[in-house]
Amino acid sequence: MDHDLPGGARLIVGVDETPASRWALAWAIGAARLHRMALVAVHVSRAPVHPFPEALPMQNTIRAGEEARCAELVGSVFDDVAGGMPDDLTTVVAGRVGDPGYHLVDLAREGDLLVLGRSRRGLFSRMFLPSTSMYCARHARTTVVIVQQPSPPDEPELSGERAKRFWSRRDI
Repeated sequence: MDHDLPGGARLIVGVDETPASRWALAWAIGAARLHRMALVAVHVSRAPVHPFPEALPMQNTIRAGEEARCAELVGSVFDDVAGGMPDDLTTVVAGRVGDPGYHLVDLAREGDLLVLGRSRRGLFSRMFLPSTSMYCARHARTTVVIVQQPSPPDEPELSGERAKRFWSRRDI
């Protein structure tokens, strides 16, 4: 499956159903156009995988079905973000099954750019589901760009000066 990926410097973007992933994909499309890089959109399904797939005959069928679902999901996210696959870019869609952080780091090689979205998560979610973006930032051998999901318009952000005053020690 890796033999289908383009050579040279690539921009690899992790894609899932979250709004932060859509922001990351939009950023990645713009950066790929700007730097004339091939765009590799990857979705990794967290479906359970047996450590020895040859032990279970159905495991290969499950894996093939999940990888096909990954391609459908990436296609629908491209439709939402850019109105379909960009014609002016070399775009490859890859689907994997397993741990997202591991597969994204494994795909990215030296000279590539790895782009991920980061959403706001609650305490419960952070405790039981590890952060893929933090895993990739720690383990990748290439440059990692983490695109933060913007805050909703009804949540006012503190300006720079006001934030400094709010967190300064003398005010506490």
